[in-house]
Amino acid sequence: MKNFYNRISNLLPSKKEIKKAISHFSKREYFIFLGLLIVFFVSTLAILESINKSFMVNVPMQGGSISEGIIGSPRFINPVLAFSDVDGDLVSLIYSGLMRKGPDGNLIPDLASKYEVSKDGLSYTFTLKDNVYFHNGKPITADDIVFTIDKIKDPTTKSPKKEKWNGVSVEKIDEKTVKFNLKQPFASFLENTTVGILPTSVWGSSPIELNDANIQPIGSGPYKVDKMSKQSNGSIDYYDLVPFNKFTFGEPYISKLSLHFYSNEEDLISALKKGDVDQISSITPLNAQILKEENYRIESITLPRVFGLFFNQNQNQIFTDKNIVNAINLAVDKNGIVRDVLLGYGVAINDPIPPNMIDYQKLNKEENELSHEDKIEKAKNILAKAGWKKGTDGLLQKTVVQKKKKKTTMYLQFSISTGNAPELVNSANMIKKNLEDIGMKVDIKTFEIGNLNQQVIRPRKYDALLFGQIINSESDLFAFWHSSQRKDPGLNVAMYTNAKVDKILEDAFVTADEKSRVKKYAQFEDEINKDMPAVFLYSPDFIYVVSKNIKGLSMDRVSTGGERFLNSYLWYTDTDNVWKIFAK
Repeated sequence: MKNFYNRISNLLPSKKEIKKAISHFSKREYFIFLGLLIVFFVSTLAILESINKSFMVNVPMQGGSISEGIIGSPRFINPVLAFSDVDGDLVSLIYSGLMRKGPDGNLIPDLASKYEVSKDGLSYTFTLKDNVYFHNGKPITADDIVFTIDKIKDPTTKSPKKEKWNGVSVEKIDEKTVKFNLKQPFASFLENTTVGILPTSVWGSSPIELNDANIQPIGSGPYKVDKMSKQSNGSIDYYDLVPFNKFTFGEPYISKLSLHFYSNEEDLISALKKGDVDQISSITPLNAQILKEENYRIESITLPRVFGLFFNQNQNQIFTDKNIVNAINLAVDKNGIVRDVLLGYGVAINDPIPPNMIDYQKLNKEENELSHEDKIEKAKNILAKAGWKKGTDGLLQKTVVQKKKKKTTMYLQFSISTGNAPELVNSANMIKKNLEDIGMKVDIKTFEIGNLNQQVIRPRKYDALLFGQIINSESDLFAFWHSSQRKDPGLNVAMYTNAKVDKILEDAFVTADEKSRVKKYAQFEDEINKDMPAVFLYSPDFIYVVSKNIKGLSMDRVSTGGERFLNSYLWYTDTDNVWKIFAK
């Protein structure tokens, strides 16, 4: 090796020889040489920088802050009692469950290290991870799991989650192990275990709805409460949340997440434009369109919501005639509602199962649909063949023979009951116009949402109900369509009865094999489309005005507004360049 270096040294000119050569340069040759030398060094640095960059990668780093505006005021920030959207938003940030919905929509272990399912599907055994803690530093144990589930199941608590835990018991095996025992297999049971876990030490034996922890929550999720501000009347102005460094998926990147609360959409948008908040949600499509034109960043995703006209045959017997219902289905311009009412923030639907919820090919492909004009003509022909003719007033009527051969004139008319939200009112008015074009008479009745529930839906006092079903999981289809759910507090607002559908839903509820379950839901959909107890209209989008600085946001599988925060621990605003070998 020494001889090699000696040979190289002998080939290169010495310092003395270089100086001597330069001294013989003319002034012009000297400047040319100097220029070439500078080019050489600059080129070398550029090459080295390029090589360095090829080994570098941009990675998220801790830092930055995000403020978000939300409509409403939190009241029950606990996973057992969270009723409102604003409560659900905070629960998603502050609490963790045994399982968590991942960015791709699949369930992944959160507080649990593993789970085992018995062969008969009647027991689920979960083992907690080592070193899992609540925000107050206390370890999470099996006692906290049992306490949370018992509170959900307790009828005096009146938890909105109780229905999904009926027929399930929970037992502590040891400090780190719990076992859930089911009376019958439940295909979607794992989704239940995403419920946030309460710390027993904080909630104690006092009535859960009276505990201060409802507004000063302590969970084990990605963020914990650092500061809050209340008004003199007790309503909350804002929460400042900071990362929980013992969160099971690692400390979140955003250093501060502030949530500010507003009473209405006007104040919410005003706060955004003034720069008080960076992000907002729960806005109308019209305001979303305006903000988009003003260069705000708008993210949206179609939610598993089914809005439709649900018919009450007990209140108005015209809906027993499938010709009439079929004509209504054809005449209503669903794409027009999505275009003109939702301004494109939604999709037209024809089925009781939300789009993208269950993976199978629909038989009625959109590209093969008739134009709206052709559908109107088809609807008119169906009604004409069924004996309906326009009277002098332009309304469809029909002479029918009743008991004792007495003839009477029947008019094709009914009322639509709905909420007073702009989207619903505008949709109802568009439907009214569509149906008047074919000779039907339609009255619109609007109600404040609370009154709609209490005075109309619960007693089933409506001809047709323009309403939305929230279907967060397959099992929710049972609540909306099984005949046992026809009466309050059931959610079968179409008052639908079909023994075959009941059996399909019952079987699907307990079928663990996904392919078999999908086939059953395809059968369910076929039966509903044959009977036509409702006309399905659209699934709306969740609209989110997002900070232009935020990265790592994923809404591909969001099914509720609160779920936008489930992966907030992956959000970031600040980045750094590091060598690939040092990147996580």
